[in-house]
Amino acid sequence: MSELCSRRSFAALSAAFILGSPDRVAADDTPKADATKPSPGPIETTFERDYAPPEFKPSWKKPQLNRLFVQDFVIYAHSDLDMVKRLLEKAPRLLNATMDWGAGDWETGLGGASHMGRRDIVEFLLAKGARIDIFCAAMMGQLEAVRAFLTLQPALIDAKGPHGFTLHFHAQVGGKEAEKVLDYLQSVKKVELKPVPFPIMPAKKGQ
Repeated sequence: MSELCSRRSFAALSAAFILGSPDRVAADDTPKADATKPSPGPIETTFERDYAPPEFKPSWKKPQLNRLFVQDFVIYAHSDLDMVKRLLEKAPRLLNATMDWGAGDWETGLGGASHMGRRDIVEFLLAKGARIDIFCAAMMGQLEAVRAFLTLQPALIDAKGPHGFTLHFHAQVGGKEAEKVLDYLQSVKKVELKPVPFPIMPAKKGQ
């Protein structure tokens, strides 16, 4: 039980660091909320069409996943495999659910596990049918997949994943298994490799 609590605490701390970091990449210049006050929760930006609405009208017959539920799943996917399994069993549709942390910072459970270097969680989600992307492939050390992506679209070398983490960063947190990917990325575009700004919790043995 103590180990489970520590893993859950780590998930919360990791998410708090990443999502609350002042260095987190933002997609626009929206003023930041006062960090001294508790967050009221996500606030949807105002919107009014200044163009003709599409002719297709969605029926909305099926309910959407609850946003808080998606948020919890994505947070746990950063570092807690047990909770990922529990929540995914409860709602399989969470697998590819995406959380908008604001300013266009979109993240899935797979994305969170990938930039945390959690190979065990990534392997579990992929086995369930999660949609792999170039960032996940970089962390997993899939050199040929990364090379194929960049051959298809060279501009992806500058692509940013959740919270602005780069391809190079994902290869860094992949450790020894991703060294060849990191070397390849550096051969395509050499960048200064900064230390990983948060602790990487190793996966449990036997998973």
